[in-house]
Amino acid sequence: MWTDATRQLIAAAAAEDLGLAGDLSAALPPDAGAAVAARLVPRRSGIICGLALAGEILAEFSRRLGAELHFEPARLSSGPLADGAAVSRGATVATVSGPRAAVLSAERTLLNFLSRMSGVATLTRRFVDTAAAANPDCRVFDTRKTIPGWRELDKYAVRCGGGSNHRFGLFDAVLIKDNHLAGIPVEKLADVLRGMLSRIRGTPSFVEVEVDALPQLRAVCNVPEVRIILLDNFDAEQMHEAVAYRDAQGLRGKVELEASGGVTLENVARIAATGVDRIAIGALTHSAAGLDIGLDFPHE
Repeated sequence: MWTDATRQLIAAAAAEDLGLAGDLSAALPPDAGAAVAARLVPRRSGIICGLALAGEILAEFSRRLGAELHFEPARLSSGPLADGAAVSRGATVATVSGPRAAVLSAERTLLNFLSRMSGVATLTRRFVDTAAAANPDCRVFDTRKTIPGWRELDKYAVRCGGGSNHRFGLFDAVLIKDNHLAGIPVEKLADVLRGMLSRIRGTPSFVEVEVDALPQLRAVCNVPEVRIILLDNFDAEQMHEAVAYRDAQGLRGKVELEASGGVTLENVARIAATGVDRIAIGALTHSAAGLDIGLDFPHE
C-alpha cells in the first residue's frame, strides 16, 4: 500500500540511525541475542496510526541487521487493532519480537514514525469531532503543509483521524490562489479566470479558486468550471454572507465553500456553524504534537 517514496524514507531513517558502524550499544547486554517480545504502549490516550507501516520499518531493519523482527498488532474481539482506533494510555497496541539487540536498534525509528503519525491522527480527530458537533455536514481537510518526504504518511494519518485529503500535490488538481490573480481587478476576474481555465492540461480532480473578499466570491460564482471556492481568512460574518450568496444563486451542491486561514480548535466550531462545506487546516500536519508512545521490554 506504500509508494517507493515512503519506502525510501524508511530506508533513509534506518541509515541515519545505524550509520556505517551500526548500533554500538545494542549488542553490549549479555543477553543481546535472546528472543524478546516488547510491548508498544501509548503514554497518553489518542488515535493510533502507523501500525500498517510498522512491518515495512522492521523489514528494513531486519535486512540491515541480518535478524528477523516481527510486528503483531494487539488482538481485539473484532480482529487485529487497526490504524484509526482510539487507544488508552497504558494499553498494549502491538508487540515487537526478535533478538533483543535488533529490537533495541529498531526501537527509536519505529517509535518516531508511529508517534508522528498518531499525533497527526489524534489532532485531526479533535478537529473533526469539534466541527461535526456544530455542523455534521462540514468536512475537515488537510493541506500541503507537510514535512518534506512525509506527504503520503501525513495524509494517511489525516484520513485515519477522520479527516479528508485535499490535493496531494501540484499535479492532481487546479488551485488558483491570490498570487496567481495578483493585480487583477474584480470586474475582470471572471473573464481572466475563464481564460486561465481554458488552458488547463489534462483532467484535474477539481478546480478551486481562492478569494479574500465577497466581491471576488460573487465574480467567481459566474465561472461554472469552478467547483470549490476557498474563503481565505474570512471572518464568521463574511462566511455567513458567502454561504447565503452561493445558495441564493442556486449553487448549493454545485459549488463548495472552503474556509481556510487561522483555524484553531477554539474557533473551528464557529466556522463550521456558518454553513461552509469544508475547512482546510494546515495545523493538522504542521503543528501536531507527537503522541508519546513507548516500547516496554519484559523485566523477568
